[in-house]
Amino acid sequence: MRPDREHDFSQYVQARIPRLHRVAYQVLGDRDRADDAVQNTLTVLYQRWTRMHDVENLDAYVHTMLVRSCLSDRRRWWAKVQLRETTPDLPVAADDPLVEQRMVLRAALRRLPEGQRTVLVLRFLCDLPVAEVARLLHRSEGTVKRQTFSGLGNLRRLLDEFARSEA
Repeated sequence: MRPDREHDFSQYVQARIPRLHRVAYQVLGDRDRADDAVQNTLTVLYQRWTRMHDVENLDAYVHTMLVRSCLSDRRRWWAKVQLRETTPDLPVAADDPLVEQRMVLRAALRRLPEGQRTVLVLRFLCDLPVAEVARLLHRSEGTVKRQTFSGLGNLRRLLDEFARSEA
């Protein structure tokens, strides 16, 4: 690859890797598996980078690649092996007022069925329209709408449970 294309690839990845990792983590619920999915996606993207100038919406293309990588990761037999019950604690800024809210939301998302969780992450974290989510997941738009409705209802119920348990 020519140095200027390599530089373009590097800049593209640096600008988008936090969001890609956040999406993968929310879909998979595991930091290590999210790292693997992002790495797999970026490896394939690097191999195809010279042809990417023809892609109309590169971000959507990369998100599609990432979601497919996450979905294929969930299908692998070894992906179901859990060596620990919870992910290790990571240091966070003590003065961040939203830390507790994020932790509660992540815990609630992890308790949702995988289909509902995936649809909610794609709809609201990735800000994808119903039609795009349906295409990505190979489901009908009606199924995506139903899972969105059910997922939001279940998420509200779980967040209410967390709030009552804190009171």
